[in-house]
Amino acid sequence: MAVEEEGLRVFQSVKIKIGEAKNIPPYPGPNKMRDCYCTVNLDQEEVFRTKTIEKSLCPFYGEDFYCEIPRSFRHLSFYIFDRDVFRRDSSIGKVAVKKEDLQKYHGKDHWFPLQSVCADSEVQGKVHLELRLSEVITDSGVVCHKLATRVLECQDLPIVNGQCDPYAAVSLLGPSRSEAKKTKVKRKTNNPQFDEVFFFEVTKPLSYTKRQFDVEEDDVDKLALKVDLWNASNLKFGDEFLGEVRVQLKVLGQSGVHDAWYFLQPRDNGHKSVKADELGSLRLNIVYTEDHVFPTEHYNPLRDLLLHSAHVEPVSASAAHILGEACREKQEAAVPLVRLFLHYGKIVPFLSAIAHAEINRTQDPNTIFRGNSLTSKCIDETMKLAGMHYLRVTLKPIIDEICADHKPCEIDPVKLKESENLDTNRENLRQYVDRIFNAITSSGVSCPTVMCDIFFSLRESAASRFQVDPDVRYTAVSSFIFLRFFAPAILSPSLFHLRPHHPDPCTSRTLTLISKTIQTLGSLAKSKSANFKESYMAAFYDYFNEQKYADAVKNFLDLISSSARWDQKSIETPIMLKEGFMIKRAQGRNRFGLKNFKKRWFRLTNHEFTYHKTKGNAKGEGALCSIPIENILAVERLEEESFKMKNMFQVIQPERALYIQANNCVEARDWIDILTKVSQCNRKRLSTYHPSAYLNGHWLCCKLSADAAPGCTPCTGGLPANIQLDVDGDRETERIYSLYSTYMSKLVKMQEACGSKSVYDGPEQEEYSTFVIDDPQETYKTLRLVISAVQTLEQQHMQYKRDKFRKTKYGSQEHPIGDQSFQCYIRQQSESSTYSI
Repeated sequence: MAVEEEGLRVFQSVKIKIGEAKNIPPYPGPNKMRDCYCTVNLDQEEVFRTKTIEKSLCPFYGEDFYCEIPRSFRHLSFYIFDRDVFRRDSSIGKVAVKKEDLQKYHGKDHWFPLQSVCADSEVQGKVHLELRLSEVITDSGVVCHKLATRVLECQDLPIVNGQCDPYAAVSLLGPSRSEAKKTKVKRKTNNPQFDEVFFFEVTKPLSYTKRQFDVEEDDVDKLALKVDLWNASNLKFGDEFLGEVRVQLKVLGQSGVHDAWYFLQPRDNGHKSVKADELGSLRLNIVYTEDHVFPTEHYNPLRDLLLHSAHVEPVSASAAHILGEACREKQEAAVPLVRLFLHYGKIVPFLSAIAHAEINRTQDPNTIFRGNSLTSKCIDETMKLAGMHYLRVTLKPIIDEICADHKPCEIDPVKLKESENLDTNRENLRQYVDRIFNAITSSGVSCPTVMCDIFFSLRESAASRFQVDPDVRYTAVSSFIFLRFFAPAILSPSLFHLRPHHPDPCTSRTLTLISKTIQTLGSLAKSKSANFKESYMAAFYDYFNEQKYADAVKNFLDLISSSARWDQKSIETPIMLKEGFMIKRAQGRNRFGLKNFKKRWFRLTNHEFTYHKTKGNAKGEGALCSIPIENILAVERLEEESFKMKNMFQVIQPERALYIQANNCVEARDWIDILTKVSQCNRKRLSTYHPSAYLNGHWLCCKLSADAAPGCTPCTGGLPANIQLDVDGDRETERIYSLYSTYMSKLVKMQEACGSKSVYDGPEQEEYSTFVIDDPQETYKTLRLVISAVQTLEQQHMQYKRDKFRKTKYGSQEHPIGDQSFQCYIRQQSESSTYSI
C-alpha cells in the first residue's frame, strides 16, 4: 500500500532474516532451559511470529519474513519471549531499531544485544496540543498569566491486552507546581478525539513590566507542561502507561501561542540500561526499502529502453543486460526486471533472447545454466512469481503430511537412533519419494503457460546449439524445473510459502533426503550412483534404477516444453490458498454489541471462502458459513470508526457484507489482496461500495437508510488475476533507476571498456574483463541513453526533495516534534546545498 505525498507514491517494505539468539539467561529454576520464540513488531504491533524453539538458551530460528508496510512507523522491533503453558508468556528482551537507523544495517548479518522490556518504555503514537498564554487582571488588580492547554487528539496509540480506552493527564511542572487534570476516557479507540481545554495560572513576579506575553525567561525555564497518556484498565494492576510529552513553556515565545503535534516518549525512568550481552543477543539481517514513485510519464524514457531489450542485437547491448552486468549480485537486477517484463507481457521474448545468447557462449552441454547468470536468476524469479500456485497444488498436501506425521526416514547408519529400524526408515522414505515424484510428473497439464513458453524456448535453443547431444533438450529444462524449482521447495518449504515456519530438525532431514533424490531423478544423469558422495544414498537410489522413472521424467519435460497451447484447465480439487484465525461480526444483525463478534477459523480455497468454529472443525465438520468465490462482489477495507476496531475489512456479497477483523495491519492487507485476486474475474463485481458499516438503520458513511443503497465510494483498483499484470510497473522502473544510480561508476567503466575495445583490437585490459561486451558501438549507444535517462530522473528526485524541505513544517501531523528521522533530514539539508539520492 502506497502513501501519497504531493503527486508521489511512497512504498515501504522490509525483508528480514531472523537467524538465531545466543546466551539467553537461564530460567531461574531447576530446569534452566527455555522455550523461546521471536516476534517482529511495527512499533507495538506484532506482524510476525517465529516457531517456538524448545529447551534451548541459544535458539536457532532460520526464518525469513517479508512484508509491505502499510503505515508509518518509528521503530522496527524484535522481542524474544519465553513460552509459559500456565501463565502469560514472559518477554526476555528486545531489539528496537529506529526507522532512520535501518539503512546502517542494510543487507548485513548483525548481532544486536537484547535490551530489557519495560512497560514505561513501550510507547507509540502522537498527540496534538495547543498552548495559549493570555494576560489576566484579577479582582484584586494583580496581573497574572493563564495558560490554556488544549488536548485535541491522539493517533496510533498502542492496543494493550486487546483494548485501548485512553485518557490524558495534564500537569504544569515547576519548582513548586504539580497540578494534574484529566480528560474523559474515550472507549474502544486508539485514535481518540479529546478536544478538552485546561487552564493553569502562571503568576508574574512583582518586577513584571507591561510587555504583552513577554514572560521573563528565568521563570519560563522553570515551567514545563507534561501530558501523560493512559489506558483505563479494569485490571487490579491499575492503568497502563501509553506515553508522555514534556513541553517547555519557552516555546510560547513572543506570540504566546504554540500549536503542534508531538510523538509520545517513554518515561525518564522507562528504559533500564543493561550491560552488553546480559540478556543475550539476536542475529538479524534487515533489508528496508523505501520507493518514491513519480507519475508514470516520468519513467517513459527509461522504461521504453528496458522493454526494447529483447529486440536489441546483440542482446548484451540492451539496457536490461547492462543492468545485470553493473549490479554486484545478479539477483538485484533479476527481481525488478522480471516483474517489469511480466507486467508488460514481454517476459518470454526477453528471457528467450538472453538464454539464447548464454547457450551460444556455452561450450559444454553438461555445464548449461550451471552458473548464477542473469538468465538463470531471471528464470528462477519468473518461476517463483508465475509458478507459486502450481507449486502449492503439486507439493503442499504431501509436504503438510510429512511435517505432521514425523515418520522416521533417516537412512544414514551413523545417524540412526537406537529405537529405529533401517529397513523401515528406507521404506518410509521410498514411499514419500514415490508420492512426490508421481505428483510432479503428473502435474504437467497444470504448469503455467508462461513457464511452458519459456521452457519451449530453452529446449529449442539448446537442441540447436548441441545437435549431437540428444538429451540436452531435456537437461536444459530439468536444470530449472527440478534443480531450481521443485527440489528447493521440498528442501525449504517455508521459503516458498508451502509452510508457515521452517520444519523441525528431524522433518528437515527427511525433506533434505527427498530433495536430493528428486533432484537426481530429474537430472537424467547417465550414472545415477555417481551423483551421490554418500554410499547410503547411492544404495537407496537403487530403488529407482528403473526405466519407468526416466520415461516419466522425459514425458513430463516434453509436456511442459511443448509449443502446443491449451486453455487454462479448471482444477476440480479445491486448492487451499490461505487460512487462519480472525474475528468476524455476525451477519444480518443491525444491533451492535460485543456478543456479535466472535473468533473463527477462516479458510480460503479457489472454490469458496468459509469460516469454522475452530481449526479442528475445518478438517471434519461442515463450515458455519460458506461463501462461493463467484458471490464475492468486492473486498475492501472498513473504516475504523464503524466499530472502533482496527484492521477491519469487508467481504461484500449480493445480500450482505461480512465484516472481519484481522490480527494486524499486514495480515489484513494479505487477506484483502488474496481475496481480491481470487474473485477478480467475477462478472458482477461492484464498481462502488460503502467504506463504513450499516448500523442503526443507516450507512455511517453516506447516511442513506436503505441497506441496498448503491455504494458511495469507488472500489479500489483490484489486483488483476493475470500474473503478467499483477505488478506496479512504475515502482519496478523506479527500483531499476535506483540500481543504475547506485552502480553509476560501473556504467562509466563500461563506457570506457567500449571505447577501449573499439580503438584497440588487442587483448582486453584486466579492469574491463568482467564485462560482457559483444558489440562495443551498440553497447556504448545504449549506455549513453541509459545514463541520460537516469540523470533526468535524478534531477527530478532532487527537485522533489528541495520542494519537500521548503514546504514541510516541523511539528505538523506528518512530522511531529520528536521525529528523529525528520530532524536528521533537516540537518542533512542545512549542511549541504546538494541533494543526493
